[in-house]
Amino acid sequence: MDIERMRREAELPVKAGAGDVEVVARDLAAAFADDPLFDWFSRPDPGREAARLGFFRHLMRELVFPGGGETLKPANGGAAAVWMGSDALGPNTPMQELRALPMLLRLSGWARFLRLARLRQVMDKAHPMNRPHAYLWFLGVTPEAQGRGVGSRLLKAKLDQLDRAGTPAFLETATERNVAFYRRHGFDVLSEYRPDAGAPRIWAMWREAASGGG
Repeated sequence: MDIERMRREAELPVKAGAGDVEVVARDLAAAFADDPLFDWFSRPDPGREAARLGFFRHLMRELVFPGGGETLKPANGGAAAVWMGSDALGPNTPMQELRALPMLLRLSGWARFLRLARLRQVMDKAHPMNRPHAYLWFLGVTPEAQGRGVGSRLLKAKLDQLDRAGTPAFLETATERNVAFYRRHGFDVLSEYRPDAGAPRIWAMWREAASGGG
């Protein structure tokens, strides 16, 4: 893997299209292999890896691309940032929930399905919807490229656009070291919560658009 090329490409990322579902899903599935929330609600058996990949495939095919989301990535992959406008967020339709149910059950297994349902409920409640904003749903870098500035460059490329448009941004993270990372990019902690007893802590973070950004 050419890390330097990936870093350069992350500075001027390309917008993923429907033909990029597989590469984006694989990159995100690898990036979130050790994520505390995924660890908490995912099935604790050998089917976990395939189920997480299936989750990201479904996400891209059924929600992000049809829902007007924007996925940015280095031209040759290795990282991805999934953004949604707040105007595109909201409860799924009954049909969307029905289509997602088999995938969610594969992801969590029966024993942890209630954890996943609780997480979705609590995160929806904590998401500030009183102001229009861009929502960073996922930002992930494959493990071999983490800590090399790829994610920072990929994030900055979008934040510069948001600053020019005067648009704030929102995200959640359950990885404590990411809090400092996002703070360096202008985010502040809006709230902290746990979806259930024994669950990882989640930091909800908000970023006002920088004046004169760009």
